[in-house]
Amino acid sequence: MSKPILLGSRDMAHFAARGFLRMDAVVPAEINQQFLQDIGHVPEDEISSPGEHYAKVMASSAIPIVSAGTPLSDAYPTGNALKKVLALPAVAGAIQSLVGESPIFDHQFLHITFPPSFYKNSVIEQVSQHTHQDSTIDPRQAFDVQIMYFPHDVSEQMGGTRFVPGSHFRIVSEASIGRYQNICGQQHMVCPAGTLLFMHMGIWHGGGLNQSDRVRYMFKIRLQPGERQVRLWDDSDLPSAHFEQRAIFWTGAEARDPIHEQLTTPEPWFEFDTGRLEYLNRIRFWRYLLGDEEFDADYWVTRVEREFV
Repeated sequence: MSKPILLGSRDMAHFAARGFLRMDAVVPAEINQQFLQDIGHVPEDEISSPGEHYAKVMASSAIPIVSAGTPLSDAYPTGNALKKVLALPAVAGAIQSLVGESPIFDHQFLHITFPPSFYKNSVIEQVSQHTHQDSTIDPRQAFDVQIMYFPHDVSEQMGGTRFVPGSHFRIVSEASIGRYQNICGQQHMVCPAGTLLFMHMGIWHGGGLNQSDRVRYMFKIRLQPGERQVRLWDDSDLPSAHFEQRAIFWTGAEARDPIHEQLTTPEPWFEFDTGRLEYLNRIRFWRYLLGDEEFDADYWVTRVEREFV
C-alpha cells in the first residue's frame, strides 16, 4: 500500500479559513464504475420511481451496514469500492491530516436526486434540499469531517451539492437557515467523476435541484477524530516568520505570510466590519490545529485578549 500523502500547511489553512478542501477526479474511473455497480445503478428508463430505486439500493449488500463508533479501518471489507477510495494516497493523507491515523466512523448515506421526469405524475413535488448545518448540537472545537464522493460527472443542470465557504463557525439552528437558497459566495459542485469534497462538519450546505435527464448520486461518509487534531499534517512548509506579527494597514511593500493572508481574507458574504469576527474564529481554530495559544495574524485575537485585572 502506498504511503499517505499528507496535506501541506496552505491546504490546512484553506480548510481552517474556508471549511472545505476539494480534490477533483482523484478517484480512478474503474473504482467509480465499481461503486456505481455496487449500489445497483441502472439506466433511468429501468427505474419505476424514486422510492422503488432507493429501496433496491438500500437493500444492496455491497454497501455494508457499519455501526457508529467503528474504527474506519474496520468499516469496509477488502475489495470494496469505498475501501479503495479511502486507501488512495491523496485521500488517506487528507483523512490523516484532518482526523488522525485512526479515525472513527460516524455514519454514511447515499444521496440520490432524480430528474424532473420522475415527478410529472407524482403527488410529490420536486424541490431542492434546504440549506442546513449538520452540527447544530455540536459545539466542540474538535471537528468531524464529512467526505462527499461524486462517482460520476456532475453538470450544472444536475444540481450538485451547494455550500457556503467560511460558514463553518456560524453555529445556527438548522431550521433557521432553511429558507435561504442563495447566499453570496456560495459554491455548487460541478465536477468530473471521482471528485471528493472534504467539509468541516459545520459548513452550511444543501442538495441542488436536479434539472437534467440523469439520476445524480453523492455518497457521504462522516468521520470523527481518533486523536487530538494538532499538527497532523506535514507542517514542514510553515514559513519561518509564521509566528511573527507585521505592521497593520500601513504596511508599505512588506511581504505577507501566505497563511496569515488565508486566515484574514473575507468571504463575499462577510459584512465589512462584523465579518472580522470570523477572522477571530479562524485564528483561534488555527491555534487549536497548531497547538499554540500564542499564534496570531494581524493582532486580531491578541488585541481582544489584552485585559488587566
